Amino acid sequence: MSRDRARRDWVAAWLGQAGFELAPASEDASFRRYFRVRSGDESWILMDAPPDREPLGPFLRVTDLLRATGVNVPEVLARDEAQGFLLLTDFGSTLYLDVLDEDNADRLYGDALGALAAIQACGPRGDELPPYDRELLLAEMDLFRDWLLGTHLRLALSPAEERLLQACFALLADAALEQPRVCVHRDYHSRNLMLTGRHDPGIIDYQDAVIGPVTYDLVSLLRDCYIAWPRSRVEDWALGYHDLALQSGILPEDAADEARFLRWFDWMGVQRHLKAAGIFARLYRRDGKPGYLADIPRTLNYLVEVTAGHPALAPLGTLVQERVLPALAEAARSEA
Repeated sequence: MSRDRARRDWVAAWLGQAGFELAPASEDASFRRYFRVRSGDESWILMDAPPDREPLGPFLRVTDLLRATGVNVPEVLARDEAQGFLLLTDFGSTLYLDVLDEDNADRLYGDALGALAAIQACGPRGDELPPYDRELLLAEMDLFRDWLLGTHLRLALSPAEERLLQACFALLADAALEQPRVCVHRDYHSRNLMLTGRHDPGIIDYQDAVIGPVTYDLVSLLRDCYIAWPRSRVEDWALGYHDLALQSGILPEDAADEARFLRWFDWMGVQRHLKAAGIFARLYRRDGKPGYLADIPRTLNYLVEVTAGHPALAPLGTLVQERVLPALAEAARSEA
């Protein structure tokens, strides 16, 4: 039986009828696919996750953990783990990215930061989720070297440049591991936050959650790979969250130093942007999804800007500015 036929048969069995519409709802950077099911005035979201590629267990487990914190995540209405199908409540189709502007940013980010505080204050700890450990942090940064520099740009590094990368990767992992540990969504940004009309934001794509650094989701949100804000505004939002985290018990009293918190925030962003640039290149080269290539320059420019203010990381920024960005521009011209 084809996958399309299996989807339709499963939905028909749940609805108890064959008369419904099934249409693509969104794209995903994984093997999951999403479809909107319509019947009369009602609609739902069908998640199609091939069990051999994207097992549903992690999504279901994290859904239960996040719902317990009171944040707005989809309700699971029906499930079939053997086939890889879930039926979820429909949050609509309005992403934060679609509507964010100068006038509403404070309000929308305020809602998102409030939800993040709930997740970090009341969400899972300890061994309820996998750890964001050194091995995972380094493996993510290796995506930058392997997929962006190597596979996509075919940029050969000198031994000195390779040593530079490894040294900076180690420093970034150290900085991440010294932070207080909380529940980390891992993709808490404008494409995974939705306007639902009530209890905003609706939060999606959280199945890869781990226990890790307190600033990871904060920098994912405020230094988003898909939308950029002035540095001064970003730091104001970050320090506002620092105060909220202290008041909520997310941060211990000995983490009250704002300068240290901003350093954690900056360095965590560098780690994340290395990872994201590598993933965007992999999505193109391995998975045939070119749509993310346009986001790589913004992602790398964050890295250049931030490392310029941190002497230990400045050589990494120089490498990106002098070698990687020109090669990226040349690759874009050659493929145009």
